[in-house]
Amino acid sequence: MSSAPSPASPAKGRRPHVIYLAIGFPPAAKSSTYRMRETANQFAKAGWDVTVVNIARESWELDSGIDLSLLEQVDPRVKIEELPLVREDLETDIRLYDEARALDPHGWVSELRRRQTQAFPEPNFGEWRDDLEQAVLRIHRKQPADLLLASCVPYVNLAAAWKLWEEAKVPYAVDFRDGWSIDVIDGVEAFARDSEEGRWEKKVLDQAVSLWVVNDPIAEHYRKRYPEFADRVHVVRNGYDADSSPGRVHNPDPESGLVFGYLGTVNFTVQHLETVLNAWRAARAKEPLLANARFELRGHIGNGANRGANRHAEILKEAEADGVLYGGPAAKAEVADVYARWDAMVLVLIGGRYVTSGKVYEYMATGLPIVSAHAVEHDASNVLKGHPLWTGAPGIDEAGLTESFVKAAHMAVETTDEEHADAMAHADQFTREALMSVAVKNLVEELAK
Repeated sequence: MSSAPSPASPAKGRRPHVIYLAIGFPPAAKSSTYRMRETANQFAKAGWDVTVVNIARESWELDSGIDLSLLEQVDPRVKIEELPLVREDLETDIRLYDEARALDPHGWVSELRRRQTQAFPEPNFGEWRDDLEQAVLRIHRKQPADLLLASCVPYVNLAAAWKLWEEAKVPYAVDFRDGWSIDVIDGVEAFARDSEEGRWEKKVLDQAVSLWVVNDPIAEHYRKRYPEFADRVHVVRNGYDADSSPGRVHNPDPESGLVFGYLGTVNFTVQHLETVLNAWRAARAKEPLLANARFELRGHIGNGANRGANRHAEILKEAEADGVLYGGPAAKAEVADVYARWDAMVLVLIGGRYVTSGKVYEYMATGLPIVSAHAVEHDASNVLKGHPLWTGAPGIDEAGLTESFVKAAHMAVETTDEEHADAMAHADQFTREALMSVAVKNLVEELAK
């Protein structure tokens, strides 16, 4: 049976130092960026020096985009190193294409994938292995590290954690969030134990101090897959940032039109979106409270060349006659104001019992009615149980969602101030600061054992 490594204590009088592999850290406009920011901040508050390793913001401009307001709440003591790494396949400037890519773009991508996975078994990111390994070694030489925390994806971060362990015996922990060997969308094993990915996962977890995942079903998967590692698997939920909550009494105005809202990445299928919009259209025709209602969607759509220009965007444009408005991405600094303008929330999520989504906590904290447009057997349903203004989970079903929209409309206008406050209070247990402070505290204590 393997066991976690025993770290050497930092020299007397020296502050402990953590290298945090957090590709997706601010200003990257990714859902994981909030979790990463709070993790780094909590290490700094605990008296640690923190060096974050991210990729250059120019790379994120090609990917999911950037939100510079995210940097405002990064603890000033946190150091950020941005590596000049980029996903070549997301380049949209055809003037930069070589002849092979210009003449045969599909063949070029196939060759790129083959080359990327030679270094590490992960498309898009495998070629980053050497750069990440050299980066953590360089940082450690400059300031000895007492811990490395690897946040995945990309999973190639595991190779860098392993390299520093091999070279300098620096203990490491892993934040898988959604896991690697579990396909959280389809709820099946993502790869076999004897595959190259499986061997990497087993090898790295054997020596890891701790493994963080976002919900109990994923934790259960890892405890069953690696029983000898079960006591080092911890559920660290995403939570929400307190400053994202409107934090005020809600006053709907049905005469001017109720406003339903969705804030989050548009990563669900076209069919999923069409089902939600068909239900919205039917609900407006059925319920007088919704006759002049609006449905506003905010968030990023697609990445690379498809960002903001795909079938999802076309469908939303076509639905404008039904009171549907796509307002583009919302900066983190304006999230609370966006929520304050809405009367009900629409939680559109992919996946099932292995998916939670960080947005469910933020939606609860608004104290507004919540329409669930996701699978019935979804971990978000577990989180929402007990929320007094949840319409329930009818599944991705047009008739069921139609009734949920109608129910939410009545909740929006009939809810008392006390009920609104109770709904907001239900989310108090899920503030990101509270969750991550406990997670970091526990990890530091595990290191000290």
